[in-house]
Amino acid sequence: MKLPKMVPHPEQDVTNLLLIRHGATPPNEQRPYILQGCGINPSLSESGQKQAAALGQFLSDTSPIHHVYCSPMIRARETAEAVCKPLGLTPQEVAEIHECDVGLWEGKSWDIIMQEFPEAYEAFMHDPYMNRYEGGESYGDVLNRTEPALQSLLDRHLGETIVVVAHNVVNRVYLARVLGLEISKAKDLAQTNTGINLIRYEDGATKVITMNSIFHLNGVPH
Repeated sequence: MKLPKMVPHPEQDVTNLLLIRHGATPPNEQRPYILQGCGINPSLSESGQKQAAALGQFLSDTSPIHHVYCSPMIRARETAEAVCKPLGLTPQEVAEIHECDVGLWEGKSWDIIMQEFPEAYEAFMHDPYMNRYEGGESYGDVLNRTEPALQSLLDRHLGETIVVVAHNVVNRVYLARVLGLEISKAKDLAQTNTGINLIRYEDGATKVITMNSIFHLNGVPH
């Protein structure tokens, strides 16, 4: 199965954005998993490498992809390189789309966070848009630094299709914004490792076409 047709009509200035979460890392696969944020910066796990390779092959069969961008973090960079390999492209880093700073909760699982920071945990779960990861960023902080960077790419590449490899929280808050949801609800949006979100920008309006597509992971651990 392929993504919806992405080639715009010749008279239209349409940007197609494939916003993708990086492949799996060891902290993602740990059970219970731990928050890696922007301070823990591992390479992809073996499964994550397979996911990225499957993603690259899948996207190489899609409409022409003109540019690939990524977070500067290793897991995003390695995923972007796997996308670029069959396309003959080189990923370009965008500093603003690194993963959320999770502060004092970095390296901890949610059950440990509940025990050690009960009040901050409850506040964050109630409204992560306003309430920060203890000592780190809120969803609002992440949106404020990432949305202008993504909008700049949309404006720069009218008539083209671009890939952006980013992160769980980054993708969730941006998708919530485009969907018109309260940003506090972003934590309820699923973002599987290497899940693909197709976002279309046309006539100043941004629209989610597909979200968290994982057709390419058929038979690949995820």
